[in-house]
Amino acid sequence: MRDAAAARGLAIDIRERPAANSLFEAAELLGIDPSGIVKTLVVKRSDDTYLFALVPGGRSISWPKLRALVGVNKLRLPEPELALAATGYERGTIVPIGSTTDWPVYADESIVGQRIAMGAGAHGYSLFVEADDLIAAYGATVADISVPEER
Repeated sequence: MRDAAAARGLAIDIRERPAANSLFEAAELLGIDPSGIVKTLVVKRSDDTYLFALVPGGRSISWPKLRALVGVNKLRLPEPELALAATGYERGTIVPIGSTTDWPVYADESIVGQRIAMGAGAHGYSLFVEADDLIAAYGATVADISVPEER
C-alpha cells in the first residue's frame, strides 16, 4: 500500500493501534471524532464490477443518492469473500490505495478539506491522509452520497 500511495504522490501516515471492535472504538483509540474516520465501502454493481464509497463515521451510504449518481438501479454490499477478491483487503481494512483493482471512487462531500483516518489494509493499523489529496490522486467523484446513521 505504501508503494501504491507513493506511485500517486500521496502522502500517508500509517499508525499502529490496538484492535478495535467498532469504528467508534477505533476513533476513541486514535483520539479523534468518529466522523474523522472514513469507511471505505466496496459496493457491487449488477454487472459484477465494483466501486468504492468513502463515507465518514456516523453516516451510512444513501443508496438512492449513490444509485442516481452512478446511473444504475441496483447496488449492494458484497459478501466478505467477494469484497476480499475485489480489493485484496478484508472488511474493516479496505482502502482504495493499493487495491488489487482501481475501482472508481465516490467520496461523500462532507470529507472535503479534512484530514481523515481510514483502514490501512491490515487489522490494527489506521492510515491518515488529506482527503483532498486522496480525492485528487484517485480522480474521485465528490457528491452527497450519505445519510446520518440510525441509532
